[in-house]
Amino acid sequence: MTLPRVRPPFVADERTQLVGWLDMQRAIVQWKCEGLSEEDAHRPVLPASPLMTVAGVLSHLRWTEHAWFEVLFLGRPADSPQFDESVEDADMRVEGVPLARLLDAYEHQVRTSNEIIAAHALDDVGKHPEHRSAAATLRWMIIHMVEETARHAGHLDAVRELLDGEKGYY
Repeated sequence: MTLPRVRPPFVADERTQLVGWLDMQRAIVQWKCEGLSEEDAHRPVLPASPLMTVAGVLSHLRWTEHAWFEVLFLGRPADSPQFDESVEDADMRVEGVPLARLLDAYEHQVRTSNEIIAAHALDDVGKHPEHRSAAATLRWMIIHMVEETARHAGHLDAVRELLDGEKGYY
């Protein structure tokens, strides 16, 4: 599944615009992974941030979607590495995991997240009883995921340029 790198319509309902902006940022994330070797996908280029690799960021984004839409919004068990307080940045530790597998997991999570978004009202609030952030509306969570995904797409812009000189926005 390759998402189109297009902005949402100028005139559309709120859900179409929110999901459209999120899907565009997700598509940019996918694009930044295209054509990378396994070595480059896992190669750190920022000395003080060894987990800030293309593979690490992709895994982080997958687990962040899972955390917000499945755990916090739907109230499912917090079985994500993001909730593992014993290992710092556990969701970014993907040494030896092939990029193709990480992309498949991300794409699966995107589909699941979009199904959850489609099935609920934007004013519905999260259901997880143990996390304060679950009190947010679905609208807030989508806006947060646009911000989170765009921020990391920007990181991937810089990392990709440092890896092999590839650059571009969309």
